[in-house]
Amino acid sequence: MKRLLIAVVLSVVWPAGAAPDRLHALATELRCPVCQNQTLADSNADLARDLKAEIARQIEQGRSDEQIRAFMVQRYGEFVLYEPPVRADTTVLWAGPFALLALGAGALGWRLLRLRQRPQTHTTPTPERQT
Repeated sequence: MKRLLIAVVLSVVWPAGAAPDRLHALATELRCPVCQNQTLADSNADLARDLKAEIARQIEQGRSDEQIRAFMVQRYGEFVLYEPPVRADTTVLWAGPFALLALGAGALGWRLLRLRQRPQTHTTPTPERQT
């Protein structure tokens, strides 16, 4: 009897407690279409609030996280994903920062090498003549 009571309480309380966590997790994975540089969780824009409410409704309807993400992508495009998927057409987004870092390191190395190879010319000061 005690186990049945615990099971009933958990079945009622667990989904209700998990919904805000799921909502927050999904809101941190999705970009605000208005703010563009903030997640839905961080944004205070009216559209962000509406989208968070839509996510909450879909969670209550029993939709999975993947279904909710697919709904948002269908409606707003892949731009809404804060981390776009790794594919051939998104390679520049993923590899670009590393390529720029490598270019910068290469340019710095080249410059340092050129400085070391430059002949060092030191002029010694001539002593002043005393008259």
